[in-house]
Amino acid sequence: MRNLRCAQRSVFKSDPAGLPPTATAWDASSDSLICAFGPSEASAIIKLKSLGPECENIDEARLIASWDAPSPLPDLAVDQILNLHCLAGAATATICLILSGGDIIVVREDPQPGEDQIEIVGSVDVGITAAAWSPDEELLAICTRANNLLFMTQDFESVANIAFTPEDVRVSAHVDVGWGKKETQFQGKRARALRDPTVPEHVDEGKLSPLDRGEVTISWRGDGEYVAVNSIEANRRRMIRVYSREGTLDSVSEPVDGLGGALSWRPSGNLMAGIQWLGDHADVVFFERNGLRHGQFSLRLTKDDLEGWANAISLVWNSDSTVLAVCYRDRVQLWTMGNYHYYLKQEIYCNGEAKSTDSAVVCWHPEKPLHLDVAINKTGSRLAALNNNSVTIYDISCITEERQMPALLGSCSLPVCRARQLAFCGDFLLYVLVDGDKASVTDLCRVQLDDLQCCSLTPQPSTLPITTLFTRTDHERILLQDSAGAVIEASLPINEDPTQLVCEAKGRFPESCARVEVWQNGDEVNCPSLTKAMVIFNVLMTPAQSILFGLSNRGYLYARATSGADYGRELVRNCTSFLIAPGHLIFTTSQHLLKFVHLHHNGKLEVPLDEPEKDERCRSIERGAKLVTVMPTACAVILQMPRGNLETIYPRALVLAGIRRSIDVRDYKKAFFACRNQRVDMNILHDYAPGQFMSSVALFVKQVKKVEYIDLFLSQLREENVAETVYKETLKELPDGTHRQVKETHTDGLSSDTPSTTLKVNRICDVFLDVLQSLGSKHLQNVITAHVCKMPPDLTAGLTLIADLRKQQDGLVEKAVEHICFLADVNQLYDHALGLYDLDVALLVAQQSQKDPREYLPYLQSLQELPQLRKQFAIDNDLRRHSKALVHLHALDAFDELRAYTVKHELYSNAISLYRYRPARLNELTKQYAEFLSSRNRFREAGIAFDYLSDYGSACDAYHAANMWRECLSSATSIPKPDEELLPLASSFADGLVESKDFVAAASVQLDYLHDVESAVRTLCRGYFFAEAMRVVGLHHRRELLESVVDQGLVEGSASMTEMLAEMKTQLGAQVPRLRELRVKKAEDPLAFFDGVLGDGADIPDNISLAPTDTSTSGGTFMTRYTNRSNGTLSTTATHKTSKNRRREERKRARGKKGSVYEEEYLANSIDRLIERVNSIGEEVQRLVEGLMRRTMRERALAVENTMVEVVEACKACVDEVFQVENPVGPKSGEDGGFDEDARPSGGDGVLWDAEAERTRKKEPPLVKVFQRLSLLS
Repeated sequence: MRNLRCAQRSVFKSDPAGLPPTATAWDASSDSLICAFGPSEASAIIKLKSLGPECENIDEARLIASWDAPSPLPDLAVDQILNLHCLAGAATATICLILSGGDIIVVREDPQPGEDQIEIVGSVDVGITAAAWSPDEELLAICTRANNLLFMTQDFESVANIAFTPEDVRVSAHVDVGWGKKETQFQGKRARALRDPTVPEHVDEGKLSPLDRGEVTISWRGDGEYVAVNSIEANRRRMIRVYSREGTLDSVSEPVDGLGGALSWRPSGNLMAGIQWLGDHADVVFFERNGLRHGQFSLRLTKDDLEGWANAISLVWNSDSTVLAVCYRDRVQLWTMGNYHYYLKQEIYCNGEAKSTDSAVVCWHPEKPLHLDVAINKTGSRLAALNNNSVTIYDISCITEERQMPALLGSCSLPVCRARQLAFCGDFLLYVLVDGDKASVTDLCRVQLDDLQCCSLTPQPSTLPITTLFTRTDHERILLQDSAGAVIEASLPINEDPTQLVCEAKGRFPESCARVEVWQNGDEVNCPSLTKAMVIFNVLMTPAQSILFGLSNRGYLYARATSGADYGRELVRNCTSFLIAPGHLIFTTSQHLLKFVHLHHNGKLEVPLDEPEKDERCRSIERGAKLVTVMPTACAVILQMPRGNLETIYPRALVLAGIRRSIDVRDYKKAFFACRNQRVDMNILHDYAPGQFMSSVALFVKQVKKVEYIDLFLSQLREENVAETVYKETLKELPDGTHRQVKETHTDGLSSDTPSTTLKVNRICDVFLDVLQSLGSKHLQNVITAHVCKMPPDLTAGLTLIADLRKQQDGLVEKAVEHICFLADVNQLYDHALGLYDLDVALLVAQQSQKDPREYLPYLQSLQELPQLRKQFAIDNDLRRHSKALVHLHALDAFDELRAYTVKHELYSNAISLYRYRPARLNELTKQYAEFLSSRNRFREAGIAFDYLSDYGSACDAYHAANMWRECLSSATSIPKPDEELLPLASSFADGLVESKDFVAAASVQLDYLHDVESAVRTLCRGYFFAEAMRVVGLHHRRELLESVVDQGLVEGSASMTEMLAEMKTQLGAQVPRLRELRVKKAEDPLAFFDGVLGDGADIPDNISLAPTDTSTSGGTFMTRYTNRSNGTLSTTATHKTSKNRRREERKRARGKKGSVYEEEYLANSIDRLIERVNSIGEEVQRLVEGLMRRTMRERALAVENTMVEVVEACKACVDEVFQVENPVGPKSGEDGGFDEDARPSGGDGVLWDAEAERTRKKEPPLVKVFQRLSLLS
């Protein structure tokens, strides 16, 4: 815990002549405090009162009950309340009191008929020494004066009675290894090496302290499973006994000299806290559940303190185990632990009676960890004093070594010794908030640091008592909070009267706030530790330009401004800390996330989602980490971990924001180093503002300067636009267009109407080359890098540059070769160097490689001896650049070698292009190419090539192989072929065309080449081309064919068409109702639909998933019923995910068997195919109807047309129902309504997954074409 400051102080002073307060308890249901007054020596009356949150004094408290409680024991003069507890689990508000005289009393605030308001439910005759309720209120532990421990239920029935005996000490055989003690620490080789470090020099015997008052203490562990009792055993030693919930003795504590009666078990369960009196000081000692010691820390007490106000000490942990309250007679100290060290955070003075024998009564709130009540005979409280009645000023600027004391500048006495808070204002003013003479009055003092003079201040106009004092981060003004929760800004009046303050109220938030900060035009104003109420305030600028943020004690983060409808709202409900940085609100959440919210003038405050892997504004942090400060210039955030250590992180949101700001002001050096240090992709330097960067490359080179840094940038270039992907800007465009205008200036330098086809990387490298080449040899290395970093790498240009340097006898050649070999693959460089035909450059590159000189030197020497063209051919041939090698052969005029080289490497097109103006050699190469095409079954191209050469015989064979009947018959007639060869060829083509249902083409062959009119007419009728058939009959004057062929074809066509349409109609009538039935069943009981489990009256899970898991050992999945899976273990070798099962499941899906899970998909696809078939036969039906009418077959035509109309209408009627897109039921679906591909199972289950995914995928329903009826029939 970093700080522990008073958030609210309420003082309720009782009547001094009345009953004293003796016990308190929190009522969590009403958030009120139950106070018990009495009994006392003057009066044996007990009064119970309820102090609600609205009460301002004790007189407004509601009286619950009052009764006489005389002491039942003769040796007890005044009875005493040992335990006061509000039973939260009771049906009505019930309060339980346990008195030392032995009575157990229940007080009901609203008794039901037949119930008494005050009832003594039990009594222990011998008296009670201690009592405590378990955290779950199911058990009550009571220690009696007879050294017995009683366990009682909530109905006050005894369930256990355990007696304390001396033999209890034998239950634990302690083995102490000296954890945390000096004896077990390393002391060097000269220490007592022969002594066993686990055996302490002194063994405690458990001697009682003279300050021991003999009290008994009971404390439960936070989970209620164990209870500890601290009591004196046989007047010889104190012993802590630990019992289980069933009353079994679990362990006892080891002997500790001077152990006191205080005991408090930390709710988290790891430690029990006690007090050890050591004569001149006192320690808080800790025990484990097994009774062994586990560390301690010393209280800041002197011997005089122990003899005075510190001789009675009690301990109480708060509900979340973060604060330990050490209670004395007149004060309470609050201690917290960080990094295994205990810190004193607060000291609350209670002004108790000096002669009181008991410590102050502290009661922590059960649900609000940092709410506590302190009760004592004289009530009154104040915060920790600053050096009693003075303020001491130290100078810490002179500290240069660890643990060095700061320099004392002086001290100033305060009017009263009740200083509460202080705040610096400027370099020479210190404001101190002190308590006035009255409990409800606070004063403000100002200390002049130069002369240490103190004066009291009077706020003008007068305000309510001030509860909190804080300052702005600029330390120019102070801000106050009054008891009503309002925040006011204080400043000196115009006349600079040192005793006057002008105060201006600023407002408030909906509820209490522990921290408040203000955002002001990108500047931050920090107001740490606001206490009473949520507030808003404005500094320096107009109200419309400021936003105030406040964090309540409940973790609610609020934002509010004097203008703007979006700011007066609740941002998050799980905030643990927050800070303001220029442009960002930064806060941590209880989900261990660090989030950033953009701050701008007119836009909305958009809180990012919990997606650290997707959004730069959200980042995972260590559990329990909280913000300490932010360093905007360093783009760093400092966090404090739960164990106390500080860690600095560089969140991506701050880093990218800083990079973008640097790019906006063209500070590319700062942006570059930010990318380099934080490992940000340097493509953002270009992608965030492409046009600006392309025009500022010279500025970039001038700012970055170093050659290595420019190389680093060029080497990281890639095509991805990181400003739109990994580093997408999360700041939305503003309503006033500010952000939009910036983006418009950041567009690419090219016109937006003519998008560039050049790659981004190449475009950047070209601009860098233009700039770097003008700077001389200083950036030679960068020039080479720019060539190599292109996509693809321009190795030729880089090697050409090296060749030019070599010709100039430049001394940079060797350095340039080393650099280019470092950037690129040296083997590729060697090949490119050979491709330049510059053997000297190739030799330089080879020397930088791992090649064996015995291999490349003879090869280079052999090339050097060849003529230039032959050398170029040899190099290109060795580099497998066959096209260029062919060009060199053409230049050498070696046609025979070229022809052989062409055949070898299949370079026919290149060779033909080289000899396109030499017909003889062109025809020879073309013939070779045609033969090559025929050998590769590329008959169409081969036939064209043979046609080009006028080789009609070869062309006819090639066309015949390609089934090109027109070209083949044309080539056959060009030979010309005799009829005995031509007719079989045409007949084979006609039969093939009929088989392929190309009836028009088949009829053309039969008419033109076979001269068979009757066969041609019959073929046309088979394809429903009755009009063409009648034309052919009339053209060839074969009228007898109308009755013998055409009419017969019409009758057969009408019969087959009517039968097919009837089948379609029947299919629709059967499949559409079945599909409707399946969907109704699935909607009513999806679990039964997928798994076959009856869902009537059963609880059906709402998270149905069809994806099995490897760890499942159940008897199957939701597909078991339909895939015939066995009931064996799914995690065995037979995982049902093999390809065999997948193929079997695919066959089941294709069949769509009735009753299977694939039936719905099968029916929908079947209807889809039917509609496609109906659309395809529409023209055939029209031709058939027209033919029937022309041949006076009206009734047949009407029957076919009516049936077709009925089928079309049925298809239209079912489209909307069959092809609707439903939400998925079963497998896991993604956020966009589709299926999550990552969750797809494998094997047979994946087939069902694919089926469901296909069913739910959005698709357009088929379009049913309109059937145009013949008007003569309608």
